[in-house]
Amino acid sequence: MTRDAAALDRADPLAAYRERFVGAATPLVYFDGNSLGRPLAVTGPRLQAFVEEEWGGRLIRGWDEGWMELPERIGDGLGRTCLGAAAGQTVVGDSTTVLLYKAMRAAVAARPGRSEIVVDRDNFPTDRYVAEGVADECGLTVRWIDVDTAAGVTADQLTDAVGERTALVVLSHVAYRSAYLADGEALTRIAHDAGALVLWDLSHSVGSVPVALDAWDADLAVGCNYKYLNGGPGSPAFVYVAARLHDEIVQPVQGWLGAREPFEMGPTYRPAAGVRRMLSGTPPVLGMLATQDMLTLLEEVGMDAVRRKSVDLTDLVVELADEVLAPLGVEVASPRDSALRGGHVTLNHPHMREATARLWERDVIPDYRDPDGLRIGLSPLSTSFTEVRAGLEAVREVLEGLTG
Repeated sequence: MTRDAAALDRADPLAAYRERFVGAATPLVYFDGNSLGRPLAVTGPRLQAFVEEEWGGRLIRGWDEGWMELPERIGDGLGRTCLGAAAGQTVVGDSTTVLLYKAMRAAVAARPGRSEIVVDRDNFPTDRYVAEGVADECGLTVRWIDVDTAAGVTADQLTDAVGERTALVVLSHVAYRSAYLADGEALTRIAHDAGALVLWDLSHSVGSVPVALDAWDADLAVGCNYKYLNGGPGSPAFVYVAARLHDEIVQPVQGWLGAREPFEMGPTYRPAAGVRRMLSGTPPVLGMLATQDMLTLLEEVGMDAVRRKSVDLTDLVVELADEVLAPLGVEVASPRDSALRGGHVTLNHPHMREATARLWERDVIPDYRDPDGLRIGLSPLSTSFTEVRAGLEAVREVLEGLTG
């Protein structure tokens, strides 16, 4: 028997935090927080104050009064709160795609004489496309791992794929389609045993699943800030580079703000010390402000508490899917074991593409992923258990209308 959603809400120690998000108290059911998180209520006033007081009042003096250090300051906050990373290893700037490119090019250059990049065929498209592009540019080969689309890369699969030719392994911590939660420490160790570097894509885990980059002995990581970190549409991404690699990693987009002394305007490029060398151009200050608000909230709540709520929410999705959707032919296409599952659940049915369009018309907002997948993304601090039940009941009604 499925647990009572209202009772779960009454017992939820994080329930009060929903009030801090714009629109969370409305009847709209939001199942797409893993694509774009709701804004925090404090973010609008923060942006207005910035425009009027800092940008409008301080003008160009703002660069000397703190804007220039924002990429590293927010990066350190991310590392401390969400990534399990000591200070000085994470920086914010550019899009996820650009940072993936920079990190991949820098990584393969740091492993000369090796000829392969290992990627799984179900990794996020951008990761695969960038890997193919870097391989073409550098005369390398992509070695593909075939995975179950309802799961992800296993230790045995990676062990079979890596070897003396492997320069770089590109992995997602949480699979974008299935939500499979990879074993970061074990997979990193396997790659290192083969002499390769690992680049982790944390886009579908950061802010939802605790990450421990330093404990994994991770090399590089990239992730976006507009999903569970609520940074807003197009907010800049982050890149992590382990401190032990700072002297050998040189990224390919050599802009002036990644230079050692940017205001010397020197005749030749010399990379900055530390992770700041991953920067290229002017920091996107406005785009970074909302992320600070969410980091403050996550630091208050703690990632362990966020993860517990996330597990409870996704467990309820699985329970409801079995109770009200399985009779209609819906299959759970994510791991049933919460220890192997991130913050979303994918439900498969041949009519899910049509169902998604009809659900949006009813203010129930999941997203669709081929083949036949309805993805239920749950931001733990802004989603209630009652919202989950209402949304899954709406899925049932829509499917009944499409199949009846």
